[in-house]
Amino acid sequence: MFKFKKTILAAAMISIVPAAQAQLEEVLVTATKRTASVQDLPFSVNAQTEADIQRSNATTLEELSRNVAGLSIQNLGPGQSQVAIRGVSAGQIVRDQPGVKEQVGVYLDETVISLSLFTPDLDLFDLDRVETLRGPQGTLFGSGSIGGTVRFITKQPVLEEMEGQIEANVNTVDDGSEGGHLKGAINIPMGETLALRLVGYGTQYPGYIDALGEGGRVDEDVNDGSRNGLRAALLWQPTDNFSITPRIVYQELETDGYNRQETYNMFANPFTTTRPAIQLDDLEQYLLLDEAFDDETTIADVVATWSLNAVDLTYVGSYTDRDIVVSRDASALTGSITIDFGFGEDAAQLPSNLRDTTELEQMTHEFRVSSNGDSALQWVAGVFYSDTQRDYGQFLPTAGYDDAIDAVNGPGSADDTYVNGFGPNSPFNSELSYDIEQTAVFGEATYSFTDRLDVTLGGRWYDFEETRDIIQDGIFSSYADQTDETSSDGFTPRILAAYDVTDAVTVNAQASQGFRLGGVNDPLNTPLCSDSDRRIFGGFQDYDDETLWNYEIGVKSMWDNIRLNAAVFYTDIEDLQVTLDAGTCSSRVSFNVEEAHTMGAELELTAYVTDAFVVTFAGSVLEAEFDSTVRDGDGNVVGGVEDGNRLASVPEWQFSVSGTYNFGSILGSEDSYVSLWWQAVGDRITQPSDQLPGAGTFQAGRPFAGMTGDEVYTVETELDSYDLVNLSAGLNYASWDLVVYVNNLTDELALLSLDRERGGTARAGHRVNQPRTYGLTARYNF
Repeated sequence: MFKFKKTILAAAMISIVPAAQAQLEEVLVTATKRTASVQDLPFSVNAQTEADIQRSNATTLEELSRNVAGLSIQNLGPGQSQVAIRGVSAGQIVRDQPGVKEQVGVYLDETVISLSLFTPDLDLFDLDRVETLRGPQGTLFGSGSIGGTVRFITKQPVLEEMEGQIEANVNTVDDGSEGGHLKGAINIPMGETLALRLVGYGTQYPGYIDALGEGGRVDEDVNDGSRNGLRAALLWQPTDNFSITPRIVYQELETDGYNRQETYNMFANPFTTTRPAIQLDDLEQYLLLDEAFDDETTIADVVATWSLNAVDLTYVGSYTDRDIVVSRDASALTGSITIDFGFGEDAAQLPSNLRDTTELEQMTHEFRVSSNGDSALQWVAGVFYSDTQRDYGQFLPTAGYDDAIDAVNGPGSADDTYVNGFGPNSPFNSELSYDIEQTAVFGEATYSFTDRLDVTLGGRWYDFEETRDIIQDGIFSSYADQTDETSSDGFTPRILAAYDVTDAVTVNAQASQGFRLGGVNDPLNTPLCSDSDRRIFGGFQDYDDETLWNYEIGVKSMWDNIRLNAAVFYTDIEDLQVTLDAGTCSSRVSFNVEEAHTMGAELELTAYVTDAFVVTFAGSVLEAEFDSTVRDGDGNVVGGVEDGNRLASVPEWQFSVSGTYNFGSILGSEDSYVSLWWQAVGDRITQPSDQLPGAGTFQAGRPFAGMTGDEVYTVETELDSYDLVNLSAGLNYASWDLVVYVNNLTDELALLSLDRERGGTARAGHRVNQPRTYGLTARYNF
């Protein structure tokens, strides 16, 4: 049953092997912080191996998620996407909500890297596997894993074996630009006790969004970008039972724009008369200023292991340094406020740059002890500590804005808007500093009552303290200068049971609790709020911890040529942290909803139909709803948060199907294949209010450029279901592979998330997927 192994098997979830040997192989994971087979774990786990990643042509977690039941990614732009598992979702979090905690923990090996919206978009090259642990993982992984945990497991240095891989790719997008990558990895033995593994990669992303501008200007493919990085890990193993592996990881992701297509822009719409009337088309946006995104991440970590006679000791320490700059064209946002303030149309057309900056330093330490014998009792226990320092800033440099203020309010008036030392020519400035400390003690034990029945008990005690300083000024701001403190402690348990019905079939069940830490909302930008929005959203300040109980029954089965894993689950959520757009305030708020739930079923199947033909299926159906209603002081339902309404960001159903046919030797190859993959995703909403009647109807709301402000336009707030089809073919030789592929074969335009500013009165549109893409990949193994 829940048996732990000391050796790692060469494994692949889908292993295409010669016809006489067509069978599935075992996959070992470390989801319980000790090595075990996926099929032996008493809860729902998916493991995508290197072979799976390569055959699906996945280069990001979003692309990989299409093969994992219950895992969904809300695309909010490069390096800014949100992860959800089994429908546990608070709705879209945006860049100016730095205090909101993540609901899915993301790890690089033993190092936590998740950071709410800004989880780094790591390259998938030279990974051993990606593990998706469904359901709350608070016992072993703590806060931020209330919905589940995703773990990128890299290949480690190996003694006495020189080996490596080089991978090159070129691709082109229909009506877009060209991209490609060059990646390499090498393992270098350095004597009997040392080994070094080096990984380097560089990727050029193609662009496919065109930006229209003033005077009829058109800039093509503005959302291109690059990702470059390296990993260096050194293994020192002086004895068979002791090792230390220090590592450095560096990655920089840069883009020149965003995958945003706009339906309406204050400067580009069919209603203006003193400006050219423009109807924006698919894959188009309107800019007064260029945009950019830059995420520079450095991780230094070390893992030390020491095996004694009865126990294994493990220490994991990590240091993370990240610098993020999000530069966006906020001219429509600033212009809409300028009209409200009566500063005139000339001032409303000043180019305005919204700059969000994040500087993060995080230290973590974990020490754990685990059993290493063959007795009926197996256990792991440990302590964890983290210290996070995060500085977040948001600034709105707008050249000439002080003159506009002085022209209306009198000479020198602009000086009075910078009371906290910021300025000039920036109508909004905000600096927030976070100091977050967490301490935890955790443990888990499994006892084999019989050869067929195992029961696991686990728990985690945690203590959390957060201090936030905020200072703001500028005419758009609330002029805040304050310090807020929040703290929390508690205990989260789980119990699991697994029973071997036969040698090939196991039934498991669990009840587990997860938690997500609370926080404090930023002050509303009250000068921008309408009276109704100020009344509705002004009362939300603190929000409490979110907790849930997950109840699950699953079956895992595996024969030589078939693997079938399935589960049904129910989660009871208390104090769900819901995020809403505070309308005209140009703010977002989080607040607790007393009760909510998700329930559903998931199934994953891999089977050899014949010795040469393998098929896979991964799918889930889901109900995720509020069980409570939130009302404002006038008794009105707030933002669609009503008993029976859907939770945001997750589809009610999604599935993927793939088929790979092995032709054997062609053109002198050892192996050749063709793969066809199809994914279908149900409709979604970005935040709870998007499901209300009339939610997609927006009013321009501003008398500008000949508009009265009463003009009405529509945007799809309920994102339609979509289908994606990928096709690939490959030749495998002794030391190299060649793959040709077409992604998004049918050129589907999928709406991935809704993008709006000031409730749609400044701008509204969607983030979209990449059009049909043709590519060629070559790999050389040595």
